[in-house]
Amino acid sequence: MNLKIAVLPGDGIGPEISKQGVDVMSAVCKKFGHTVSYKYAICGADAIDKVGDPFPQETYEICRDADAVLFSAVGDPKFDNDPTAKVRPEQGLLAMRKQLGLFANIRPVETFKCLVHKSPLRAELVEGADFICIRELTGGMYFGEKYQDDDKAYDTNAYTRPEIERILKVAFEYAMKRRRHLTVVDKANVLASSRLWRKIAQEMAPKYPEVETDFMYVDNAAMRMIQDPKFFDVMVTENTFGDILTDEGSVISGSMGLLPSASTGESTPVFEPIHGSWPQAKGLNIANPLAQILSVAMLFEYFDLKEEGKLIREAVNASLDANVRTPEIQVEGGAKYGTKEVGQWIVDYISKA
Repeated sequence: MNLKIAVLPGDGIGPEISKQGVDVMSAVCKKFGHTVSYKYAICGADAIDKVGDPFPQETYEICRDADAVLFSAVGDPKFDNDPTAKVRPEQGLLAMRKQLGLFANIRPVETFKCLVHKSPLRAELVEGADFICIRELTGGMYFGEKYQDDDKAYDTNAYTRPEIERILKVAFEYAMKRRRHLTVVDKANVLASSRLWRKIAQEMAPKYPEVETDFMYVDNAAMRMIQDPKFFDVMVTENTFGDILTDEGSVISGSMGLLPSASTGESTPVFEPIHGSWPQAKGLNIANPLAQILSVAMLFEYFDLKEEGKLIREAVNASLDANVRTPEIQVEGGAKYGTKEVGQWIVDYISKA
């Protein structure tokens, strides 16, 4: 297979973890006889500094013309600490999602047996947890009408029936492939937009009789994820709730540096780690590259290259079992490995497999 990949390293630790993802992808392609070509593009704070736009037209065109996008992270403290800034790195991420029509964000949450102790939750709660959060990505408050002055501000949480139906269809289809349990998360007791979500979900559920469909308010879902994460199989929700819940889910695995994601929809799919740019760690060679590398596994699996994805997952698990880990998940007294060393170990494992 010939793969054309757009690579968006972005800001902070992005370029460091991006390189590891690209190296792993190249190693897998060499192993399985695929050809791969890369086109690099700027985004986020890096793009603002260079051209004044966090998602310039040239970057969009590179993404549009690729088979897939390998994205890393955007964000910079100089924008975070300036509430008056009119242009922000995160606007580039939103623009990418909107312009590529990426309405479905797929975030698997799973545990690694050797890292259960790293979760702040008790081992018996998290061991064996394995669920998928499906987040609507191009609607809601992030894209609704906005206003701000010195005394008043608002964000509009708007959704239409077609937007809700298409994301629920994705969720039901994922549930059919897994344990056939779908939890629709909303706030229908308060929000009109949530009541429309629930109404449409109730209309669609009979089309999937094999799927057990239940409904949960977002505050209850947040609590249930901590109390009983193994309850969930597939969870679907709107943009803002999904953003919060999926980050909460990272504590189940023990580190945000372990969780990948895919964003799919009308155009080129994007694969990325769920964590941010962690600018404080930039250049220190301490960032965990595993979420980026597992995003590469999801990329291969998207194209039905299952053996390729399986080998990456095997290599990641082997690295963890061998205590080849970055500092935040290393065992006490374990050898010191940085971003580059972990990435290289996984590349070597794949090459020798």
